Amino acid sequence: MSESDVLIEARGLVREFDVSPPWLDRVLQARGRRMLKALDDVSFSICRGETLGLVGESGCGKSTVARLLCGLLDPTRGSVLIGGIDLNRNGGAQQARLRRQMQMIFQDPYASLNPRWRVRDIVAEPMRVQGLVRGRSECDARVRALLTQVKLSSDDAAKYPHEFSGGQRQRISIARALSSNPEFLICDEPTSALDVSVQAQVLNLMADLQTQFGLTYLLISHNLAVVSHVATRVAVMYLGRIVEIADTRRIFGQPLHPYTQMLLSAVPDLGGTGKPRTPVAGEVPNPLDPPSGCAFHPRCPFAMERCRRERPILSDHSAGGAVACHAVHG
Repeated sequence: MSESDVLIEARGLVREFDVSPPWLDRVLQARGRRMLKALDDVSFSICRGETLGLVGESGCGKSTVARLLCGLLDPTRGSVLIGGIDLNRNGGAQQARLRRQMQMIFQDPYASLNPRWRVRDIVAEPMRVQGLVRGRSECDARVRALLTQVKLSSDDAAKYPHEFSGGQRQRISIARALSSNPEFLICDEPTSALDVSVQAQVLNLMADLQTQFGLTYLLISHNLAVVSHVATRVAVMYLGRIVEIADTRRIFGQPLHPYTQMLLSAVPDLGGTGKPRTPVAGEVPNPLDPPSGCAFHPRCPFAMERCRRERPILSDHSAGGAVACHAVHG
């Protein structure tokens, strides 16, 4: 992987949230501030034209990563680079140009579209805000073309969101995301609110658009079957850190981290009928009071004393990719 191939790079991302009680309560109770560390030294890169799947249990920090990448949140420490340029250290026109290269497809197509706007206004909004079209006729022509690309009728531009099914609404969301000609799309659970048959249609549409326009995706999902079908590489997160990252075939064929193994063993599989499975035991620790050493050690069947004392570093492995586990690296 050369530097010219990398489109998005996260370097040592840390994001903390102040969850302290009000000032007067802290004074009366003689308590200090409380900081929740949602992300703790997260680093990865995404090459042009690939799809990185980001998986993990609820609360592990996946959506926080998405918000940092698109600039909705600033990192406490670390940086986000787009084409080698730091997103948070460039203001004004430079930052606007960088942000124009990315868009988001949201989880709930029923909540992400303004019910008071017609489809033409919803799809055209990014173009208008960023000054990419001149005049109503050019804007309308672009909207009609985008609706056709996502397998909707150009006549749908005059309708309102309530006139469409969930799958059609998600297609409208995709058209809106494409309207500013982005290179990078952040897809936050884009199919979780849809029926299974509709999920396949939307995923196939996304794959076709990726091939057609050379798009790069970050796919956040709880559905490992979707990730295995779509992603080029997979990053597994646990309590604000990436514990394993590798190409999709290696992750699903030879998972190394015990947490990855537990996640995959929980996936329904007809071929595994009758075979013993290792359930994902226990609960995710409180991020306000994380365990010492490896955060996964209270739930890990292979935990040893070193795991309780020393936090493992995400390191390259001979099987491919990288993993953060003392038991794996020995």
